Amino acid sequence: MTIYLHDTLQGRKLAFEPLKEGEVTMYLCGPTVYNFAHIGNARPAVVFDLLARVLRRHYKLTFARNITDVDDKINQESVATGKPIDAITAQYIKAYNDDMGALGVQPPDIEPRATQHIDEMIAMIKTLIDKGFAYEAEGHVLFDVGSNPDYGSLSKRDLREMIAGARVEIAPYKRSAQDFVMWKPSTPELPGWDSPWGRGRPGWHIECSAMSEKHLGNTIDIHAGGQDLVFPHHENEMAQSTCAHDGAPFARYWVHNGFLSLDSTKMSKSLGNVLLVHNMIKDIPGEVLRLALLSAHYRQPLDWSDETVESAKKMLDRFYGALRGIELTDAERSAAEPPDALVEALEDDLNTPKALAEMFNVARRLNKATADAERKALARELLAAGELMGLIQSDPEAWFSGGDDGELSAADIEALLKQRVEARANRDFAAADAIRDQLVDAGIQIEDSADGTRWRRS
Repeated sequence: MTIYLHDTLQGRKLAFEPLKEGEVTMYLCGPTVYNFAHIGNARPAVVFDLLARVLRRHYKLTFARNITDVDDKINQESVATGKPIDAITAQYIKAYNDDMGALGVQPPDIEPRATQHIDEMIAMIKTLIDKGFAYEAEGHVLFDVGSNPDYGSLSKRDLREMIAGARVEIAPYKRSAQDFVMWKPSTPELPGWDSPWGRGRPGWHIECSAMSEKHLGNTIDIHAGGQDLVFPHHENEMAQSTCAHDGAPFARYWVHNGFLSLDSTKMSKSLGNVLLVHNMIKDIPGEVLRLALLSAHYRQPLDWSDETVESAKKMLDRFYGALRGIELTDAERSAAEPPDALVEALEDDLNTPKALAEMFNVARRLNKATADAERKALARELLAAGELMGLIQSDPEAWFSGGDDGELSAADIEALLKQRVEARANRDFAAADAIRDQLVDAGIQIEDSADGTRWRRS
């Protein structure tokens, strides 16, 4: 068994080897809790939940996903709504975890909050000042980018070119435009903590460095996040942590998922095209959203559209359809293993398109199988594959019934189907066709087979 991951720092796919045999540490940049998560925010949560599932098959994994609960955006939301900051962050922390749970995202092992790690941030900042990598100026503490010759290596940016091309106004307390804030002063109405540099609050980048060090150590195995975080957030994290730890690598592997666009357009509040997961799951099953997010390779761009969702729904219908009518005991389910080809695909840099193709292969074979033993064996494989992927988590009949929120309840539909069977038995085909048309008009698709009639909501 060898897992391969694409490392952003080296720009190529590498065989994964943890720092400590048998154990893995992974850190994912989590949400800034001032609003509901949009579907783009959900992509890293789902992708790296899948990576965690794959890693846990072979290693003892410690997975940390942080909460940023001190940030200027949170402060702005408090001013705009009149709500206390603590109330805002508590609301959106719960909403984020509930919404991601609806997408099959399992809780991380550790969920550190920035506000609970201020002492660790102050200690790291003091270390960087003492070592000559940071400086205090007018109540601010800034990282001296020019003191780190490796700055820009993660994002493949040349510091000299960045300085030459700088068009931003340089704050009077900065030595260079590229220097970034690790601590800044707070006015009385803003959240703040006492520090050697006065009452203030941390910058965004130092938060993750300090929380990662606290819970996972100086060097972690995997640092994960969206491609949009490579610069400046992850570049700055790497600079701080490496310099604070005397050159020890911050992360052995940097893994980033690609961008998500909406109908080929970047989501933005100004365009009014932000899709909030909190709203989407009211109308779309979480499994459908999860599969849609996994339908493209995680490093590739994903263009989100109604067709993306509809395609994912049809794929899940095929999986659930293949499993209908097959009864398995709990022991049979627990002993099941996913197909080797699917596991190999996921261990090859999370190749989800190939893994899904293997699930379809199993579903096709299951649909063609006639022997009960073979059907059960294939059903176990498909369910185990779904368990690893975080899919096929519902009962097939419940999946196709869609609950009782439609125009017809499941009981109503079953009663109509029974009447249709009786009409056909009495050769009253006009009545049978009328019942079928009634069901179709209500959005119910029926499938007649030798084993009886199945139905699902369209």
